[in-house]
Amino acid sequence: MPLLIVIGGILLLFLLIARFKLNAFISFIIISLLVGLAEGMPLDALISAIQNGIGNTLGFLVIILGLGAMLGKLVADSGAAQRITSGLVNRFGKKYVQWAVVLTGFIVGIPMFYTVGFVILVPLVFTVAATTRLPLLYVGMPMLASLSVTHGYLPPHPAPTAISEIFQADFGKTLLYGILVAIPAIIVAGPLLSRNFKNIPASPLKEFVNPKVLSDAEMPGMGVSIFTALLPVLLIGLATLSELLLPAGSPVKKLLGFVGNPVIAMLLSVLMAIYTLGLAHGKPMKEVMKSASSSVSGITMVLLIIAGAGALKQVLIDSGVSEYIGGLLQNSSISPLVLAWGIATVIRVCVGSATVAGLTAAGIVLPLVAQSDVSPELMVLAIGSGSLMLSHVNDSGFWLFKEYFNLSVKDTLRTWTVMETTVGIMGLVGVLFLDTFI
Repeated sequence: MPLLIVIGGILLLFLLIARFKLNAFISFIIISLLVGLAEGMPLDALISAIQNGIGNTLGFLVIILGLGAMLGKLVADSGAAQRITSGLVNRFGKKYVQWAVVLTGFIVGIPMFYTVGFVILVPLVFTVAATTRLPLLYVGMPMLASLSVTHGYLPPHPAPTAISEIFQADFGKTLLYGILVAIPAIIVAGPLLSRNFKNIPASPLKEFVNPKVLSDAEMPGMGVSIFTALLPVLLIGLATLSELLLPAGSPVKKLLGFVGNPVIAMLLSVLMAIYTLGLAHGKPMKEVMKSASSSVSGITMVLLIIAGAGALKQVLIDSGVSEYIGGLLQNSSISPLVLAWGIATVIRVCVGSATVAGLTAAGIVLPLVAQSDVSPELMVLAIGSGSLMLSHVNDSGFWLFKEYFNLSVKDTLRTWTVMETTVGIMGLVGVLFLDTFI
């Protein structure tokens, strides 16, 4: 019976979001209440579970996602993203332009939320394609594969960060394992796959062809742009490596552990960006702070959706459903990683949102992390991979791509959906491969 209640709750969640277009946060709260009541939870315990779920989930994420949004906005507004794109394209040349945009998407995609990265970088892709006279999808798909992978796999993006917190996964290890899994996924779903799209006609709508292009003097230097965008990764990565290589009690290990803490790493990166991408170029502090402040408004609904998912997760735990489901799944002969990936895939197909799919799947399979020896970091990546699978007409990213590249629905399914599915499958393959060594 508990399992049927959860399945019914998830199906109702699908209907509320996909069919009735109800806000995802409101939908999560309604489903949390209904599932709790159906499981016989006392009203006061149910309300406490929802409050605790929201509070525990957001306590860590508000800082990470807020600072991450500020860093991404500063990278975009300063022209650092444009500098990285133009610099890499010039250095790689026309023959290897795909690898240039792949690197751009990866570097810029780490600190920048997907939609922001898409809107900032795709017009630059249009310019690169027009300049090199190469097919638009041949140039554009590698960039989008990079953006999609960073969005689904890597902290500090919302879903991977939230799932890491739910599973108590090590932030640094998740990031490092994620990069290892991301590289082959991007190569296959980007440069290799896009060669099949050369003959598919795509032409950007005229309103997207002429983005605001900064002059060379207005942009920060190439080295500063890359360093600032990747500083969180460098700090967190150094802290993780110090845990593995330096002896216990080492002062250097303690220092790197402090600066590599995700909160401190993001704070230091934003402070660095304020100087290197703002004040150092003569921008007044007021203008720089305006850019940083405006970025936070864009993540408000993302935070609420994550909070709603946290409420449902806590209700599942406090009502005993999570433990019941864990007992059922524990006896399954299917790998927990494959199981988590499959559940995330099913939810993604039904709901459309990768964030909702990832967080909902995490709440369902949470007991598997405690009851098995599976790596929580790999579980984060398995769910992240599944949450990117089979994007279609109920996904906002599908329509964003379709409209910007001026494609038919059929051609969008042939290109975007195939690319996203390739990313999801490659992610699972990479996770299973790493699982043999970890």
